[in-house]
Amino acid sequence: MPKPKVGIFSLTCCEGCQLEILNCEDELLDIAGAVDIVSFGMAQSNNPETALDIAFVEGTVVMESEVEILKAIRERSTTLIAIGACATYGGVAAMNYEVNRKELKEVVYGADAALIPSITPSPLHKFVKVDFSLQGCPIEKSQFLKLLGYLLHGDSPIFPDYPVCAECKRKENECVLVQHNIPCMGPITVAGCDARCPSHFNGCDGCFGPVDEANVAMEYHVMREKGMDNDEIRRMMHVFAPTAEVFKKDE
Repeated sequence: MPKPKVGIFSLTCCEGCQLEILNCEDELLDIAGAVDIVSFGMAQSNNPETALDIAFVEGTVVMESEVEILKAIRERSTTLIAIGACATYGGVAAMNYEVNRKELKEVVYGADAALIPSITPSPLHKFVKVDFSLQGCPIEKSQFLKLLGYLLHGDSPIFPDYPVCAECKRKENECVLVQHNIPCMGPITVAGCDARCPSHFNGCDGCFGPVDEANVAMEYHVMREKGMDNDEIRRMMHVFAPTAEVFKKDE
């Protein structure tokens, strides 16, 4: 039985998610034995014409040419997976997505603005069907390996649907937000990172995106009690998941 054909692609991003896949050093030989990786930009492998069983795509769509690239990947792939904050929610590139793009280009590039072929930064699902998503900036290699294992066994992936706070409780961390007045997005951010930032006495910055039914209003309330104003809180929420619908609600 032939091995599933896999492609790993980047749009506009830092390519940190591809690097995290390469960081699966101990498992790379097993991965290569289980799948046929026919496209992997960071690993210098590219076969643009081959049909794919699984396509992993990182990055934000910021140019019309990337829309066409993404649609071509979707057309040749049975399963398309968005990996990382950029692909799932627009990420850092989309922080000012609500600002008129023409005006923003003029501020940044001045008289040369018309030469820049950018569009409003958007996540992949705005343009194509996305079958599954891996969160994070970058993704966790452990989740990548689990996802690949699920797919190879023909199962639907199962990942945490609870907030980072649950991971903190499990590790018996002191709450950096309530007990130490450190701004933290843990209450409204989906788990999966093993509470890495709070475990090192830093607030969660929300790179895994919002948990289902996130209580954004309460997060605003608690953060205001800790001395932050609405603009600061909003900016914090819009660093990694600016296009998330739950963050568009009134605070």
